[in-house]
Amino acid sequence: MDLETVRTFVAVADAGRFQEAAAELAVTQQAVSKRIAALERTLGVRLFTRTARGAELTIDGQAFLTHARELTRVAERAVGSVRSGRRPLRVDVIASRGAATGLMRGFHRAHPETELDVVMLFDIETAVAAIRSGAIDASFRAVSVPGRPLPEDVESVRVLDEPLQLLTGPAHALAGARSVTVAQLAGHRIWMPGIVPGTEWAAYYDDLVAEFGLTIEATGPNFGSDALLDTIADTPALATFMGGQTRLVWPSGHGLRRIPVTSPTPVYPHSLLWHRDSPHPALSSLRAHLADSATAGHGAADTWTPGWALPR
Repeated sequence: MDLETVRTFVAVADAGRFQEAAAELAVTQQAVSKRIAALERTLGVRLFTRTARGAELTIDGQAFLTHARELTRVAERAVGSVRSGRRPLRVDVIASRGAATGLMRGFHRAHPETELDVVMLFDIETAVAAIRSGAIDASFRAVSVPGRPLPEDVESVRVLDEPLQLLTGPAHALAGARSVTVAQLAGHRIWMPGIVPGTEWAAYYDDLVAEFGLTIEATGPNFGSDALLDTIADTPALATFMGGQTRLVWPSGHGLRRIPVTSPTPVYPHSLLWHRDSPHPALSSLRAHLADSATAGHGAADTWTPGWALPR
């Protein structure tokens, strides 16, 4: 099967018009028509019906589209198997100041010869799609969220359990505590304006609330970590959760307190995701580095993670 005809079919299906697909592929509309006709002859079915609105997929075209996309992805990975070493290792992290970024900094110090391209995608669906398409080589995520198992061609391994800490201002009722138990947090307002429904971190905190009867508020716009720290510092009734390895700097006058949470300690389970056929030569080095050195807090006793989290 001619891969160019398959790519052309996908382009027309996505664009909905032969003319727009031709512009995207930088060929003539006549060339697009000929490629589609050749593919239809090969398959023995009609793939499109021309209408006033453009080109609509037939039932056979709809059935073929999923397989056509996979064919193009396989072709891209085949090309990448001999070319990927020419570009940096591209890794997705959730936030620039989070634990995953710290793990990547450690890898860079251990392997300065490896070029890195660190990106920040929004949620696990976006990250998995980017892994499968070859847009990125790996991602740090919490998996697997209920109802959203990983595709068979995406592999994962849990690399770090990050303990949560309570962050309060100086006038908060718990500000003087050296540690707090989860039970002591019941009745306190924990403000986290960055939780987006449907994301893996929303699933994590939903389960935390359900398990221990906590009150987490995600109201209000998310103006970033600086605005969050300002509000926590000035509002005695509010506290927030943060990862124990999250790097934050605030003005000395804020008087903020980072307080360990115990009995049990909620930990956020970071996993590394990658495509099982990923050709990038540096990916194996990253995985080996994480297996050797990125285990701080991993498997500690008296900790809590959601039941859906990837096993250790």
